[in-house]
Amino acid sequence: MLIVKKFGGTSVADKDRIYNVAERCLKDYREGNDVVVVLSAMGKMTDVLIEQAHEIHPNPPKRELDMLLVTGEQTSVALMGMAFDKLGVPSISLNAFQVAMHTTSVYGAARIKRIDTERIRHELSAKKIVIVTGFQGINKYDDFTTLGRGGSDTTAVALAAALHADKCEIFTDVDGVYTADPRIVPKARKLKEISYDEMLDLATLGAGVLHNRSVEMAKKYGVELVVRSSLNDSEGTIVKEVGRVERMLVSGVAADKNATRISVIGLEDRPGVAFRLFDMIAKANINVDMILQSIGREDKKDISFTVDEDSADAAEELLEKNREVLKAERISVKKNVAKVSVVGAGMMSNPGVAAKMFECLYNAGINIRMISTSEIRVTVLIDEEDCDRAVKAAHEGFGLED
Repeated sequence: MLIVKKFGGTSVADKDRIYNVAERCLKDYREGNDVVVVLSAMGKMTDVLIEQAHEIHPNPPKRELDMLLVTGEQTSVALMGMAFDKLGVPSISLNAFQVAMHTTSVYGAARIKRIDTERIRHELSAKKIVIVTGFQGINKYDDFTTLGRGGSDTTAVALAAALHADKCEIFTDVDGVYTADPRIVPKARKLKEISYDEMLDLATLGAGVLHNRSVEMAKKYGVELVVRSSLNDSEGTIVKEVGRVERMLVSGVAADKNATRISVIGLEDRPGVAFRLFDMIAKANINVDMILQSIGREDKKDISFTVDEDSADAAEELLEKNREVLKAERISVKKNVAKVSVVGAGMMSNPGVAAKMFECLYNAGINIRMISTSEIRVTVLIDEEDCDRAVKAAHEGFGLED
């Protein structure tokens, strides 16, 4: 059996935890399995490196920032290789260049294109545990790239798909996927299983358990994931194409405080205006989430949308610079907002979920600023100060308590 195991930064934060991870991997190895281990940078190392970069340059070149950030994962895999050697087990650490992990050329947000598996298969055939850097790749210029925060999950799933692994385990500091963040809702329930689509929406909407692109890739290639804790042996949550007869109405509540609302006021109310606005934003590689367009009045309309906080300044600068081109009266930016979402495949066959969500927020005295829906989710934009109360209200209102 071939098993891919991914461990996050807290799982390899210090010497004791590195040896704990090594022992967990050895259990599978000694049972005769081939083991590929994907690691994130130790603890808060990525944050430390970003802080160091900004001490040198307030807006560091993205290529050079990627060149710096990949050292975090390289440190983790090298130390893990040393730990295996100390335990008398053959292993080898490989970075993205040595694998090789080919990506697009967008520094800081690259996407995996293909993986050369020959080197990994060769090392596995020599009965070595293969330790691979997560989060990173190489582009067509042979430059290092990074996949975005949480990208080690995507590395693990991509390797599992490319190697046709029998199992892909994602180890974190929580023991599975919960109906809400247990730090906000102590009575949140751990899910035994969840569908790809539900997990993808939860991950995209703020649930930090899995990187959304890793779920997207797992669904595409049919890789069954298990999310479990690196600190205990409890059963985790299986992420797969679930086919239960009776689905829960709502599987979980997610919150994202990393949001900014941008409003473009006084646009002309005619065809092509929305295209021109969002084409401009797309060409600047800025992702847009919720979108709301007002009803036209006096040949004018307003368009509001959300972006993540990291992109807010760039989006505002871009729109102000092109305000006359867009023929907008003004640009309005509101930063202290949050997105709260309820997600569940059961919504498809149950009307009234949105009304129930709004009732929960009304009873909690929380004002809604924007609304976005799909077949399996309802998302609202609210003031950030109301976020935790909204999560608790929705979680209780939909009967998700443990």
